[in-house]
Amino acid sequence: MKNTLLLTTLLLFTYSCNNIQEKNTVTTTVNPVDIWGENPWPDIRKKRINTLLPEALKAAAVDCWLVVCRENNNDPMAEHIGGENAGGTAVFMFYNDSDGFHSLVFSPSGESTALDELDIHDKVISVERGTSAIDTAIAFIKTKDFKNIAVNISEENALADGLSHTQYQELETKLGELSNLLVPSTEVVYEWLSIKLPEEVEIMRKAAQITADWQIEAYTQVIPGQTTDADVAKFLKEKMKIYGVTDGWSPDQNPNVNSGPDRGHSHATNKVIMPGDVIQIDFGIKVHNRWVTDIQRFAYVLKPGETVAPEDITHYWNSSKAGNRAALAAMKPGVKGVDVDRAQRVLMEQAGSEYVMWSTGHPVGYVAHDIGPNLGGSQASHIRPASNKILKEGMTFAFDGFHAWKLDDGQIKTISVEEMAVVTDEGAEYLISPQEDLILISSKK
Repeated sequence: MKNTLLLTTLLLFTYSCNNIQEKNTVTTTVNPVDIWGENPWPDIRKKRINTLLPEALKAAAVDCWLVVCRENNNDPMAEHIGGENAGGTAVFMFYNDSDGFHSLVFSPSGESTALDELDIHDKVISVERGTSAIDTAIAFIKTKDFKNIAVNISEENALADGLSHTQYQELETKLGELSNLLVPSTEVVYEWLSIKLPEEVEIMRKAAQITADWQIEAYTQVIPGQTTDADVAKFLKEKMKIYGVTDGWSPDQNPNVNSGPDRGHSHATNKVIMPGDVIQIDFGIKVHNRWVTDIQRFAYVLKPGETVAPEDITHYWNSSKAGNRAALAAMKPGVKGVDVDRAQRVLMEQAGSEYVMWSTGHPVGYVAHDIGPNLGGSQASHIRPASNKILKEGMTFAFDGFHAWKLDDGQIKTISVEEMAVVTDEGAEYLISPQEDLILISSKK
């Protein structure tokens, strides 16, 4: 397993005071380019369009994918296809024919030159003022023999549901009898975005290592009886600011630091961390404003006189870890998401875990809960469609091993060993070395 950065190379800043609350705010920042390099998205995007999108169209059994972009209320897919700077209405078309794969844009003349210079698409056709890009695109469609045309309408996938009602009406009216060619782009977007290029995986690997290392560093700052969950979260927010990264999901709930009973997706509170607590940090960062991580690290606060975690906590930890390892072992091309979930649920039952409502895992990449197979559903009354999707090489996941138990007051506490992995041609591999042991925090500081 490859670790791209060692913890010792990351800890560029130390905090010498005893309590996170008392530490001075660090104003020094790091040049993000020194850490992450220049943003590779332009090159990666072009490669994704030319190598992955043709196969996605084939997998979805779609001849052509048409996306309408515009200013102020743009399509969610705009940044993935090069339409993020659209002002006037522009039409982006991607299609396979007997000559191969093509990417064609009908762009307003005021923007077409700059778009063409980006060299993303095979051809950018300038549409003069007073002329409709949609009309021009439809005239082109009438010269082709497409059996279907996918547009961004979807009941299942918000990222594939960007075509407005009025845009759809215009397409339908102007296509006339050809409007029966229009189909939802759900499967095209799914097949395309669910697969990550190797260079994208490497970016996520580096980001995952930093995400985990910062959590481990945050635990070294905890003073039982003084430090709050919110203090730990604030420490990680400062690290993000220093290193020029943003939140992997909603800023109000990232990181989720919880030393008490389960709170689900939540913000960190002012609960004081005490001896005997199991602490969860659920944390993700976004690098290059594009790729995100989602990793959890767990710690136990030793009670006075303890040098190791007690037997019950050790059992809960080992049970959770075993579930995570079983899920990884079940990941391989051709396996359904629900089968990965089932692999660790069997161990949960054997270990005496309380019921956990969460899925074992989810795709992660461009957003924390990305497009791809859901690793869940084996205990549900019905299996949602995403859990019946099969895993493919290049898919990336964040996934948990669970063990839940009742606290003395009857509330539930869950350890959810969350790691990140990529599906390979033969199975799956962790992006970074997984957490093997509970981090132990002494009550004496």
